Amino acid sequence: MSEPASGQPSAKQPSVSDVSNDLRAVRLLRLQELRAQGQDPFQNNWTQSHTSKQAVESFPEGQETGPEVSVAGRIVMFNDMGKSCFIKLLDRDGTIQAYVRKDVIGDEAYAAFKKLDLGDILGTVGPLFKTKSGEITVRSREYRLLSKALRPLPEKWHGLTDSEQIYRQRYLDLIVNAESRERFQLRSKIVRAVREYLWSRDFVEVETPVFHSIAGGASARPFTTHFNALSCDFYLRIALELHLKRMLVGGFDRVFEIGRVFRNEGLSRRHNPEFTMLEVYQAYSDYRGMMMLIHDLVQYICRTALGGRTSIPRPEGGEIELAGKWREVKYKDLIIEATGDADWFTRSREEKLAACAKLGVEVNPTHADYAITQDVFEKLIEPKLIQPTFVTHIPRELCPLAKITPGDSSTLDVFELCINGQEIAPAYSEQNDPLLQREQFEKQVGDDVQKLDEDFLTALEHGMPPAGGMGVGIDRLVILLTGASNIRDTILFPSLKPEKSVESKGAKSE
Repeated sequence: MSEPASGQPSAKQPSVSDVSNDLRAVRLLRLQELRAQGQDPFQNNWTQSHTSKQAVESFPEGQETGPEVSVAGRIVMFNDMGKSCFIKLLDRDGTIQAYVRKDVIGDEAYAAFKKLDLGDILGTVGPLFKTKSGEITVRSREYRLLSKALRPLPEKWHGLTDSEQIYRQRYLDLIVNAESRERFQLRSKIVRAVREYLWSRDFVEVETPVFHSIAGGASARPFTTHFNALSCDFYLRIALELHLKRMLVGGFDRVFEIGRVFRNEGLSRRHNPEFTMLEVYQAYSDYRGMMMLIHDLVQYICRTALGGRTSIPRPEGGEIELAGKWREVKYKDLIIEATGDADWFTRSREEKLAACAKLGVEVNPTHADYAITQDVFEKLIEPKLIQPTFVTHIPRELCPLAKITPGDSSTLDVFELCINGQEIAPAYSEQNDPLLQREQFEKQVGDDVQKLDEDFLTALEHGMPPAGGMGVGIDRLVILLTGASNIRDTILFPSLKPEKSVESKGAKSE
């Protein structure tokens, strides 16, 4: 059944009182018994011929018996019937049932088998058969304990429902909550589809630095760290943009990066300080080229990762339809519609503040004119943009890195793709005039000229081709496509405040 132990570490001997009150102590005793018998409960490997799904799929249609398989997984169900047991093993594809009989594996092996616990990881070999209820099952002829679980599963397999524990102990959530496992498997498929789509269109995937000497490419508060080897402070990147544009200057006409970015800002159901961003840049294109790119990319993800499904249920009710043509509307038109004021953009700052009060839109009274208008958009308009909508030509002040709209110097050749009440992807016709770019940067940083990225401006002076660029928040895209209600449900290990009592809580999970 298992190999002799060799130089195994000894566990601390629990007291009788520990055993009566602590399920972990009971499992430690069982571990010690196994080692005393010369068995190793923590194996090096196991030859797994099939996953649970592959084993079921290998069963001949219309037959009562199937091929021999070797499967492995975590015990999540244990039904003791005296001289036989049914168990279920959970692996990456789901669960498979195994049937263990005393007269098949022998008295000694069966006695040891009955001392196994829920959560133990087991390998077993045997032919497949179909039970009277029609369930495809492994008829075990041998087994091996591969890893002993010293802590019980949460709530005796009824599930993990406390959100704090779900995020702090994601590994338990993945064991007991099938919905979480499926969501993160789907996230992986979505990211794979993004790469496949871009690779198929000759985009080159690159990697750029995480440490930046200047926090540029977005307006956000950075995390600061000290670089000992260089004796100076650096920032964790807040965007990927400026290094990817350097790649355009260098002749890489189509580039993208999927990477972690860091913004030292608030936590909410839609924001995590550490998140995953896709940024993509295409020379000789513009913001309209990016419109076609994101529309086609989402359709490709629907075909490949979602199995052709384009209608996405909303947790709040209703559906989002991703197929077909998406709405396109100018930012100014949305503002005029929402405020009911055709003259909004000629009103004074004071008039706009008074109008916001009547509309019930809370704004900071010290905000600049354009920022008041943006408050109206973010609080009154964006939450209502449920179906895919390209909001175009945003105010010039909101982005220093985009081209000014020909014929309207107050706006930019930009779109923000909004779906389900939030921004999914902003895109620009990228500014490639180094003199205008310097002017925009200087307005943004004010007197703090040290924040100017002179190396990037120098790169632009060597000539950057006209280009379209786009950023896509991968976490928000996954929220949309999986129907999740919280960004933490799409990030395996979201940002959390350290908790001193995690260790003590873990021992009380059953």
